[in-house]
Amino acid sequence: MNRRSFMKKAGVAGAGAAATALAAPAIAQENPEITWRMASSFPKSLDTLWGGAPDVAEQVAAMTDGKFKIETYGPGELVPALQVADAVAAGTVEACHTALYYFWGKDPAYAVPCAVPFGLNDRLQDAWLYQGGGNELANEFLATQNLYALPAGNSGCQMGGWFRKEINTIDDLKGLKFRIGGMGGKIFEKLGVVPTSIPGGDIYPSLEKGTIDAAEYVGPYDDQKLGFNKVAQYYYYPGWWEAGPTLHAAFNLEKWNDLPKHYQSILSNACAFANSNMMAKYDVKNLPALKELVASGTQLRPFSQEILEAAYAAAIETYAELSEQSPAFKKLYDSQLAYKKDAYTWMQVAEHTYDTFMMVQQRAGKL
Repeated sequence: MNRRSFMKKAGVAGAGAAATALAAPAIAQENPEITWRMASSFPKSLDTLWGGAPDVAEQVAAMTDGKFKIETYGPGELVPALQVADAVAAGTVEACHTALYYFWGKDPAYAVPCAVPFGLNDRLQDAWLYQGGGNELANEFLATQNLYALPAGNSGCQMGGWFRKEINTIDDLKGLKFRIGGMGGKIFEKLGVVPTSIPGGDIYPSLEKGTIDAAEYVGPYDDQKLGFNKVAQYYYYPGWWEAGPTLHAAFNLEKWNDLPKHYQSILSNACAFANSNMMAKYDVKNLPALKELVASGTQLRPFSQEILEAAYAAAIETYAELSEQSPAFKKLYDSQLAYKKDAYTWMQVAEHTYDTFMMVQQRAGKL
């Protein structure tokens, strides 16, 4: 063997071994073993809403070879459903999966990244959040609450809820005790409704006992699972207060900032997967559930034009009031409103025309 060649190869091998020995600790430091807990606001019985949290956890684990673990917990297992954001901000748990509008009573700015009445549909909500500056503005506000959040689910436009009697006019709403989450309750209150916010798991017994007269939650698939059709006959649409509600995974700000940058990227991608996957689930599961509900006696009813127009006017009035009360709300809402004006101009050109034509074909039995 050529001695010079042998020594050259041995030197290269030795250098490689040394590099490997030096690199191993660095790699271990860059991929630390981390375990977080994520408290959900949604009952485990709803594979759609609850499923957002496991989606995030499973994707993170898969992309980090199990080094970054997120343990998921249902409502009440660690924290009550409507207190998860407070627990995360306080550092009691590292993360939560929730609808940010649950906390709008602390500041109305919480509602805008999730849903406001007569807001954006799911596709436009994603566009505003991801590409229109919405998520940056949301986290600018959330930083004041010691939170950082990412979109992690959407139901699409929701139903208007279950009513024990028909609702045709504004007068029919007066005095009605209605379970409704988020800012929609404030709008309904201007129309004479008595709004109340209770977790999903408590809606059925409240309707059954007559503690409330009506309730909204999500849509056919989830509502059927919760059995609302057994205690209320009339099912109204659309849920104009939740045209495209974005659920979020929210993290303790210090914990988020302490993550290695590539873990932050992995967690962001995991949330994006959960966001699109939830919407896909609803688009597949809602129609079969709706057919079954109607077949079992549920009466579908649209909200009247009178109610929609009155609610829209009340919403515009409310946004002016809230903008005076909360600079953070005004900043977020003004950004979303500016995008919405342009977005619906574009959507009606191609999308609306095409969808309308195809819906006509479907009704004519040509599909």
